[in-house]
Amino acid sequence: MERYLDEFIRKDLQEKIVLLSGPRQVGKTTLSRQLTDSHAYLNYDASADRRIIQAREWDRDAKLVIFDELHKMKKWKSWIKGIYDTEGVSPSLIVTGSARLDTYRKGGESLAGRFFYYRLHPLTVKETCRFLGEGSEKALDKILRLGGFPEPYLKDSETFAKRFRRIHTDTIVREDLLDLEKVRDIKSIEILIDLLRARVGSTTSYTALANDLQVSIHTVKHWLQILENLYVIFPVRPYHKNISRSLLKEAKYYLYDTGAVEGDSGARLENAVACALLRELHLIEDTSGSRVALHFLKDKEKHEIDFLPVVDNKPVCLIEVKVSDETFAPALFRFHAKLKEARPYQIVYGLKRKKSKDGASMLPAHEFLKDLELL
Repeated sequence: MERYLDEFIRKDLQEKIVLLSGPRQVGKTTLSRQLTDSHAYLNYDASADRRIIQAREWDRDAKLVIFDELHKMKKWKSWIKGIYDTEGVSPSLIVTGSARLDTYRKGGESLAGRFFYYRLHPLTVKETCRFLGEGSEKALDKILRLGGFPEPYLKDSETFAKRFRRIHTDTIVREDLLDLEKVRDIKSIEILIDLLRARVGSTTSYTALANDLQVSIHTVKHWLQILENLYVIFPVRPYHKNISRSLLKEAKYYLYDTGAVEGDSGARLENAVACALLRELHLIEDTSGSRVALHFLKDKEKHEIDFLPVVDNKPVCLIEVKVSDETFAPALFRFHAKLKEARPYQIVYGLKRKKSKDGASMLPAHEFLKDLELL
């Protein structure tokens, strides 16, 4: 199937190296290989491919060369920089990898001016409606049941999804994590993932997690950062115009795999909305260069709104997520009075009739997600 990044990547490959990162098994390799039939695929994990890479003996007649897991090569950025500086992008070059690629690109040899960077996300309602022709209600229900990773979504089997998820998590924790960090206590990190699955949508108490795992708060924060780097979780922090202050406050954590959320339908729906919003924000950032962030709102009186997307420091919209409540949340109007430029929405699963009040819109969740645009 075509993916939402295809057209952007095809265009950029004419001029730059493309770095494509995202969760394990989200479809990075499949996307890369279907960009053109004339491609050479080389995986650094395969010994035969590794020899070709080290000897620089790939097919120069191919239109595209795909380097997978290249970050495992020592000084890989210097190596790919040398290829680009001497050969340009003929053939075009794409480097794919898990979140480790994102982590490693921030240090060491600079690739400045030589690459564009993309993050591929799991399927959303918007993408499945556009590229698979699914109805929005059906697409949302499948994501809530199965998650948005392509293989379990397309199989449409809850049993398959559970089996996929078990192997997927084990591979991340026992292979990817050990490649990225020297972590001895693998079992505790597995427990941490289980704890986070059950606390989606709740503010994370680092102290509570530290007590549950019997480790220091510093260790918990470090493990959370590792899981974020591996695209297992992502934080949504409280909004404050002073960005440094918002970073110090405790975040909510959501999972890239909505199907892995343990909890009621409200938690899964909120997670699916968080994933869709983050995908849109990352698309804006990766294609336009704008700075983006996803926040929630909470004041001293404990009034709260689930999501506030921000683009170039400007709040875009206020979003409150409900399973069945068809009465507008008072907090929506309270925060809209302070952030007048942000459009207020309450999205409700299974809403029978759209509503509006004082500038706020109430929409069915599946319709909102199908038409989601943040710019």
